[in-house]
Amino acid sequence: MGHFSSMFNGLARSFSIKKVKNNNGNCDAKEAADEMANEAKKKELILKSSGYVNAQGSNNLASVFSKRGEKGVNQDCALVWEGFGCQEDMIFCGIFDGHGPWGHYVAKQVRNSMPSSLLCNWQKILAKATLEPELDLEGSNKKLSRFDIWKQSYLKTCATVDQELEHHRKIDAYYSGTTALTIVRQGEVIYVANVGDSRAVLATVSDEGSLVAVQLTLDFKPNLPQEKERIIGCKGRVFCLEDEPGVHRVWQPDAETPGLAMSRAFGDYCIKEYGLVSVPEVNQRHISTKDHFIILASDGIWDVISNKEAIEIVSSTAERPKAAKRLVEQAVRAWKKKRRGFSMDDMSVVCLFLHSSSSSSLSQHHHATTLK
Repeated sequence: MGHFSSMFNGLARSFSIKKVKNNNGNCDAKEAADEMANEAKKKELILKSSGYVNAQGSNNLASVFSKRGEKGVNQDCALVWEGFGCQEDMIFCGIFDGHGPWGHYVAKQVRNSMPSSLLCNWQKILAKATLEPELDLEGSNKKLSRFDIWKQSYLKTCATVDQELEHHRKIDAYYSGTTALTIVRQGEVIYVANVGDSRAVLATVSDEGSLVAVQLTLDFKPNLPQEKERIIGCKGRVFCLEDEPGVHRVWQPDAETPGLAMSRAFGDYCIKEYGLVSVPEVNQRHISTKDHFIILASDGIWDVISNKEAIEIVSSTAERPKAAKRLVEQAVRAWKKKRRGFSMDDMSVVCLFLHSSSSSSLSQHHHATTLK
């Protein structure tokens, strides 16, 4: 567990916290966690007010773009936060795709609350693992890995965010909700957490030397066997409308509502007791020199663009900061050809480049930004 101690000591040093020894000879982890929690709150205020959270000296690069569809207000929003947790080697990215009458408010609320909540939970669990290295969260004799810490942090965060949303005084999320697809990059490891049907795709070089697409997440649709089994087990229903063959939706037991086309989401409390959950699927991947970039995008993109097409569009974009916008523009063209007669969905993209570039045009791009 030595790597946890050094990790936490590094976090403490970033806040110039004096190392205070406790009875066990460990750092005062609670003090460090409290200081970092306060810093996260400050960043959250910046996020809500100005839309920018700047990290100086970071080498990470990201491109972000969102476009309103033809169904009204843009219910998508996105986030890129470099220097996440005040760590130079950490970055947080997210895509949030709202739906329902209050969907745009729900998406923004989850976007605004998730990063600081995740950071606080991660710091607390990390501190516990540092002070009690032989105990996991349930008190059993099992050591926590870095992945375990991030997974537990995400599970706790998503449960808290969804509970707080349900009791929000100004947002009615009974018939509205949002997806949340987020990535934390920590050094050379990425942690991916997905709630809903947005998708993350990695562009990497195959053994044959060609650029290939690797899907990192599962689109949580109601017809997936494990999802459908859970929904039906909770007395919910899953079926397609006659004029929408192939589009499976979740329905209440005795009413033709709400017809949600995903099996996991924040909000949508009208069907939370009938099998809809906000539990994230959490995975990790160690970044190699063959991995080039990751695309996070809402389902409006993937409805008309394949994984392979997406990575080809991004990789062929000369200036990285323009990559997300170019992918959205190509998706708009594809929608008009492939889905003529259907109202175009909102489209949002985050492109996270995994290795720095020497291009001067890239260094001028914002280190951290949010959309909507």
